[in-house]
Amino acid sequence: MADTIADTRRLFSKPQNLNDAYGPPSNFLEIDVSNPDTIGVGRTRYTTYEVRLKTNLPIFKLKESSVRRRYSDFEWLRAELERESKVVVPPLPGKALFRQLPFRGDDGIFDDSFIEERRQSLEQFLNKVAGHPLAQNERCLHMFLQDESLDKNYTPSKIRQA
Repeated sequence: MADTIADTRRLFSKPQNLNDAYGPPSNFLEIDVSNPDTIGVGRTRYTTYEVRLKTNLPIFKLKESSVRRRYSDFEWLRAELERESKVVVPPLPGKALFRQLPFRGDDGIFDDSFIEERRQSLEQFLNKVAGHPLAQNERCLHMFLQDESLDKNYTPSKIRQA
């Protein structure tokens, strides 16, 4: 039986320079849901959220965008992804039907703490969805993140890389 000696030599790697260490990451996708704004009065009242995107992924036509969306727009996006893609779509935060009942002691779905909780959940939802490589090819996601208004009568299709 031949004696084997373990090879303990180090692998030589290219030295890292400051640009590699502190430059932008090779691929990044950042989505923030922020600045909730409640609009309207009475039964026509609703809250919109600013959705900001920053990325260097080549599949997105805009590298930075900012749009306003309401909860029903998030519901639309989720339904479109479930219908058109092969992605398991995470759930949205609930509708909070109990908070919509009259004669409550607070502002219901317009209470600041509820809006903040929903904002965080919507941000989590969007980051999970947009981080999925198959979902990134869906036209509905690109419209949701980058188009000022949603064309809910669009023709579903895949986005081709630029």
